[in-house]
Amino acid sequence: MNPEDILDQTKDLDPQAILDQVTQIGLDYGPKVLGAIAVWIIGSWIIKAIVGVLGKTMVKTKTDVSLQPFLKGLAGGLLKAMLVISVLGMLGIEMTSFIAILGAAGLAVGMALSGTLQNFAGGVMILIFKPFKIGDVIDAQGFIGSVKEIQIFNTILKTPDNKTIILPNAGLSSGSMTNFSTEATRRVDWTIGVGYGDDLDQAKAVIKRLCDEDTRILKDPEVFIAVAELADSSVNFTVRAWVNAADFWGVYFVMNENIYKTFPKEGLNIPYPQMDIHIQKDL
Repeated sequence: MNPEDILDQTKDLDPQAILDQVTQIGLDYGPKVLGAIAVWIIGSWIIKAIVGVLGKTMVKTKTDVSLQPFLKGLAGGLLKAMLVISVLGMLGIEMTSFIAILGAAGLAVGMALSGTLQNFAGGVMILIFKPFKIGDVIDAQGFIGSVKEIQIFNTILKTPDNKTIILPNAGLSSGSMTNFSTEATRRVDWTIGVGYGDDLDQAKAVIKRLCDEDTRILKDPEVFIAVAELADSSVNFTVRAWVNAADFWGVYFVMNENIYKTFPKEGLNIPYPQMDIHIQKDL
């Protein structure tokens, strides 16, 4: 029907009839509109209260600061979307087709951004369960470094030689990882060899003395020293000592140096691989 036809029909209508139709429309849809407005106002207030309670709960449970705005925004967005759908439904608007189109669009976007969404989900899991935190030293995805920053899509490591490594969170959240900073203490292991023919009791006593002289080595648990292997060119001791995590590498390197300097002074040999060749002359 074109506008001219509508105009011709309105000329034939009685003003009172038009007023009656408008009144009837107001009576039919007025309560729906008022109800929708009331539901929107009350629903918005409830959503604000829920988001506020969620924020306070995350503060009390010490949820990661970088995760709090995201979770609050996600919860608020989902609740508002549900409120909009409810209000439009109250006004008589058919939402089935709209929801179907929205779902199809979401599926297409999800397939296009599958890798990004995996990293996003991994970042959320890391921030919630906290397998590591900023400052921890971790070994993951073939890299060792200190965690500099945890982002929603990536985690940034700083290596000991000052390189920046960016790791996608999808692999970090689903793969294996070693966190060297979780515990306050760590065990330092050495394999120390002495020559065949050397006094084993003396070697053991020298190693024990060097461990006792280093105040960074903890007394409890006690240092473990034992003969572990009769190798090709040496008798190997296994030495295990516990230290504070921050002292791990310092103790490890200093003990190696002390062993090298002290053994010759004590008459102990530090063997190296060697081969004896016997030449037999035919008579």
